Amino acid sequence: MAKSSETEVNRKFESMNFLNKKFKKKDANPLKNEILKNKGLMKDMSPSELKIFGSDYFDNYELSWLKFNWRVLSEAQSKSLPLLERAKFIGIVCSNLDEFFQKRVGGLKRQLHAGVSELSIDGKSPEEQLFDIRREVLKMINSYRSCFLEDIEPGLQKNGIHIKSYDELSDPLKEVANQYFDSQLYPIITPLAVDEAHPFPFISNKSRSLAIQLKKQNTGEVLFARIKIPANRPRWIELGRTEEAVTLISTKDLIIAKIERFFPGVEILSANVFRVTRNADIERNEEEADDLLEMIEDELRERRFAEIVRLEIDKNTPLKVKQYLLNHLNIEKQYVFEMNGPIGLSDVTQLYKIQGFNHLKEKQWVPTLHPVLRHPLDEDTPSIFQVIRKGDFVVHHPYHSFETSTQRFIEEAANDPKVLAIKQTLYRTSSDSPIMHALIKAAEDDKQVAILIELKARFDEERNISWANRLEKAGVHVSYGITGLKIHSKLTIVVREEQGGLRRYVHIGTGNYHPDTAQLYEDLGLFTCDDELGSDITDVFNLLTGYAPDQTFKKAFVAPKHLRKNIIRLIDTEIEEASAGNEARIIGKMNSLEDPLIIQKLYEASQAGVSIDLIVRGVCRLIPQKKGLSENIQVHSVIGRFLEHSRCFYFHNRGEHVYYVGSADWMHRNLDARVEVLAPIENPNLKKYLQFMLNVYLKDNQQRWILNSNKKYVKVKRKKGEMKIGSHQYFMDHTKRVSEPIPKS
Repeated sequence: MAKSSETEVNRKFESMNFLNKKFKKKDANPLKNEILKNKGLMKDMSPSELKIFGSDYFDNYELSWLKFNWRVLSEAQSKSLPLLERAKFIGIVCSNLDEFFQKRVGGLKRQLHAGVSELSIDGKSPEEQLFDIRREVLKMINSYRSCFLEDIEPGLQKNGIHIKSYDELSDPLKEVANQYFDSQLYPIITPLAVDEAHPFPFISNKSRSLAIQLKKQNTGEVLFARIKIPANRPRWIELGRTEEAVTLISTKDLIIAKIERFFPGVEILSANVFRVTRNADIERNEEEADDLLEMIEDELRERRFAEIVRLEIDKNTPLKVKQYLLNHLNIEKQYVFEMNGPIGLSDVTQLYKIQGFNHLKEKQWVPTLHPVLRHPLDEDTPSIFQVIRKGDFVVHHPYHSFETSTQRFIEEAANDPKVLAIKQTLYRTSSDSPIMHALIKAAEDDKQVAILIELKARFDEERNISWANRLEKAGVHVSYGITGLKIHSKLTIVVREEQGGLRRYVHIGTGNYHPDTAQLYEDLGLFTCDDELGSDITDVFNLLTGYAPDQTFKKAFVAPKHLRKNIIRLIDTEIEEASAGNEARIIGKMNSLEDPLIIQKLYEASQAGVSIDLIVRGVCRLIPQKKGLSENIQVHSVIGRFLEHSRCFYFHNRGEHVYYVGSADWMHRNLDARVEVLAPIENPNLKKYLQFMLNVYLKDNQQRWILNSNKKYVKVKRKKGEMKIGSHQYFMDHTKRVSEPIPKS
């Protein structure tokens, strides 16, 4: 890495003493040894281990998740961002809500109907949580719709992106719209009337439909009909363009304008949009499944017809039609959300892709070549294996290029005649992944290729099943892992024949092998040929593909058997050091912090005087800065143009400065119900980079939020005279500066 730049930043941040801060041991009350109230109310948790319970110690998971989405919405509301960036964040907010209802609300609703009486760790029943969710979501709906309809959309109009209704179009543009309707919409739409001969149609998940009220002219009978708005057509149709402006019409508005074409001779009384969201939290029993692949395929079919957990509907829909939909969709009013204007604004991300308006976007970021992969322009390119042999290195996506590092590693392995075997875990990837094509080629060239595919990766099951079938046909050894556990680790091991014997090259990542999301998600990846770590990763694959329940590991922390106890051991070391009056420090960067036992241990560490900073993008159930409980804990959250996704953990550890990176958050599911791997970072220069990275996040005064003891997040404001630091821009500038090509000698 570029030592000078990182050293400079670390020096600038020395006054904060982020990695060496000594806290005075406070006269804090000892952690209340409050025995778990209502024994047996919680699943997957031993009352003898957990001594605390209730809202004084834990935030609610669902409400904490919604707080994360409020922070995302804040980006859409920020007038400092270009308009199309703000529109994109509206789409993300709505897409997040879709997933929230499918997974979280769906699960709670299933619990409620099953009569589940267990309380959440913060003391709420499923019914109470659903009530709180509805109240908060209603506020969020009003806020994001106001932001888009009253601020962003008028701003787009002023800047040349005109979204018009059919009646607002000029005659020439109406003719263009008519031609589009005739050629692109009318042939594929099937109107479905409901009467004695035609039952109420199936309404698919997240599809937008028109609920139409018809009146027969001869009898006066009122009928219901439904038109599904095609999801395979653009949400907004481009009708005309000048040098500085474009005119669009929504597909829905065009269909309504032409709706009489579908029902000639019948009076149209009303036509209003509605949209349903279905439960994706389907119960599965892996222990009784003879074939996991067949079980997941069955689950996907079942999910299509799953219970509806949300109905979004046009507020102007006639009362009779609303009641008609509620009756036929079998949904209670508490899951109905009425709104004025367009429904399903997750599609707003399509506006971001309109050509010719780059001035309304942030400057595109092009990932850079990692410094260790540079070489003099007059020399041959070294193989990536030569580079790894020179020493471990860490890539930081999307600042470092995924294509020229992780993807290159797998493609070179596939083409290298000295490579004998490639093994990889696969959680998510793209539909046309170059990595998968490289692995298929490797298998066709008679290399031993083994892929552990996680079929249960939520919303990617269908894609993963498709890749599993294609890989197997090419001769790849495909395995689906261990019953009852998700394979969430991000691992690749390459076995290469070299002088002196076989050598293992390993990639351990925090993110998926997905070339598209690697452009948007912030992640870390370690490349190493360390023999002991290579042996550990080999043993992980043996655990996954064979029978090795008592497997032990030299360096890696592996869940579900070893990760939790190793994290607890490291925290206990900091507690011992703080109790003895020595330096004690923990920094954890993760997506979510939810595990009650880890939170309890962090409270204990805080009370012992350990200085703790937690950089948690999303859900955080820990309550920081609470007197007598967590005064030495700060919780930070960084939100911006890239999705913070890496997991990195630092422990002072008696001056050893221990770092681990990998796939696991501090959540019950990651520690106890998934196969996860955290790897140690031992190279001193790589430790310095991770120190630099964490310092940037903790000094951020543009994108960082702080969680207070009242469970509310507050955006950090830059102080007078303070250097302006936004994490994402800072890392872009840094990597660009240190990744210049080496000139010819």
